[in-house]
Amino acid sequence: MLSLSESSRPSTPGVPNTKKRKIASTLLEPSPAPSDTNPNANPAANVVLPARHDLFSRPRLTISRFPTFPDTPNVPYHTTEQLAMNRIGFRYVPAGVAPAGSTLACRTIESAPPCFRVSWEDRSTFVKVTPDGLGLLGERGFRSARCNAPVREGAWYMEVCIECGGGDRPQDAPDANMREGSHVRLGWARREAPLNGPVGLDGYSYGYRDKTGDKVTLSRPRSYGRGFRTGDVIGMYIFLPSRRKPDPTDPYDPAHLKRERIAIEFKGQEYFESLEYAQSKEMIKLMEFSNKASATVSLPSAPPNKKAGTKNLPERKAPGTEAPPLRSLPEIKGSHIAFFVNGECQHIAFSELYDYHPLPTTPASRKKDKENSKKRAKEGAPREHKENLFDDGTLGYYPFISLFNYARVRINGGPNFDFPPPPDIEGFLRSSSGEDVKPLPQHTWRPMCERYSEYMQEHRDLDAQEEEQAKVEEAIRAERERVEATKKAQRELRKQQNVVKKRAREAELRQASVHTASPLRETSVAQDDAGAVTLFVPVSEDTDQAHSPAPTAASSVDYHHVPETESGYNSEALEGLGDGEVETEADVAMEDSKELNMPVVDLDLDDLL
Repeated sequence: MLSLSESSRPSTPGVPNTKKRKIASTLLEPSPAPSDTNPNANPAANVVLPARHDLFSRPRLTISRFPTFPDTPNVPYHTTEQLAMNRIGFRYVPAGVAPAGSTLACRTIESAPPCFRVSWEDRSTFVKVTPDGLGLLGERGFRSARCNAPVREGAWYMEVCIECGGGDRPQDAPDANMREGSHVRLGWARREAPLNGPVGLDGYSYGYRDKTGDKVTLSRPRSYGRGFRTGDVIGMYIFLPSRRKPDPTDPYDPAHLKRERIAIEFKGQEYFESLEYAQSKEMIKLMEFSNKASATVSLPSAPPNKKAGTKNLPERKAPGTEAPPLRSLPEIKGSHIAFFVNGECQHIAFSELYDYHPLPTTPASRKKDKENSKKRAKEGAPREHKENLFDDGTLGYYPFISLFNYARVRINGGPNFDFPPPPDIEGFLRSSSGEDVKPLPQHTWRPMCERYSEYMQEHRDLDAQEEEQAKVEEAIRAERERVEATKKAQRELRKQQNVVKKRAREAELRQASVHTASPLRETSVAQDDAGAVTLFVPVSEDTDQAHSPAPTAASSVDYHHVPETESGYNSEALEGLGDGEVETEADVAMEDSKELNMPVVDLDLDDLL
């Protein structure tokens, strides 16, 4: 079962838990995403929806069932515990059953209200929200939330009204003995930025502090603009040039669109579960380097505790254990971020932002991943979550809001702003920096409220592309199965034909061996005292006497019942004669006929001649 509660202690940002989650093949299985520590949790609340599961009984939703808010008077802010929240390296997106006739089981759907707001799933559980998704309330410690649409290219603007921040103490705070007041940090962040820390904590986000007006990234504040307090309205502006197109000749280009997700059910609602993009070791190294105080004189560290007599020998590394070289962190040329305070531009805060695409993989890492995939396939392991090395359509820079000690804010995505910015923000920023540029009279930016519908349409287009691809793969799979079935039928037919031929050859060999070992007897003729003639014709035991024509000299012989050493003379019959009895030739012939299973025919000598 998926946990819906976070620890009160923020986890250390870094590489998230990459524990793989297996997909069920025929039965509904609990998703092995991070478990809930609540002993009373329902173990069947989070299950995997197999691709071939019967979903006809489920309603086909276009809007998610959750969240639901209690109708409590005078309580504007609420938690949303019934939701699948993004945490511990896993990400969740509302899903709905696909229309009848679809190859894929589920598709992407929206949540209510279907407009630009804070994301229900992509926020810390310690950030409470209003039912319209525009009001946010924090608790103790810095906790953050993303909005529900990223910026991937273009110029976009939004406002955030500070209802309580700048160090002010809220009058209705549960803890009246707080040493610090409420604080707010605003900015833009990528998917890798953690939700249990403030914006600007690492290189994946860029923030603006209320207390001092500093800008901050990589946890390093720099002087920027004026501070802001309760009642101020902060304008957030970002510009990203046109998105880079993927290289069609490079299948490993991270700019290619590819989604890695599995449909699950959580408390009666379908979701897409996927691994969150992990922080790269290059960014972690950059973070560690930035935290080192360059002006601080390093002090000698205490010597390690060594046994007496141990010499200080140089450390030797095993061959082949050298760490691979770090990859470069690409930047988006021409990109920048600016902030406004009550309509006053504070000029550009950050420029040349880091590219939001994953870092390209190396041949060594691809070889290792390929070997691991072959090993899992050889061991018969089921399908697992895989780290997505490509753009899944959710990458970009999100509006990121961090709240501390019961701070409160309200989002305004436009189009009606309290302090409308200049029509041409780009031209205004360039002219403010000293460039001889005349701003244009028409709007060159768009409000963030328009980005939401555009973003959802992008995912519907991706759903349609994946459905077409799934149909093609299904047709290829069906054709492959048909060919395999045809080959199997041909193999069975050839096998049967070979069995028939083998039996025929064995019969021929048996007949040939009998011909060689026991030649055909000649017809025997015997005459008794009365002149009657008895004709003995060898007949096979397998011959049906009821349907056989009159016995002739050419009657068939069963060679299986003519032993090689069998004699026409019946010694047992001779031994059975009484004293004084004389055996005639007709008696001998009669005994021979019985032993050879020959029919006895009485003929007159004249008729025979």
